Amino acid sequence: MEEYWYNTETKQVEVGRQSPWTKLIGPYPTYEAAQHALETAHERSEAWDEQEREWREK
Repeated sequence: MEEYWYNTETKQVEVGRQSPWTKLIGPYPTYEAAQHALETAHERSEAWDEQEREWREK
């Protein structure tokens, strides 16, 4: 099964891990999912921040 990685330096999707891990986000199951890596990371970060706010308010 192929894996897709988003390279944060080149802003390109890589098929298979080609670059150092410090420049990659992934792996993703599809090319399209890797294309949206930054959006996905942002959405997850916002969700975690909201969960933390709710936890602190208890």
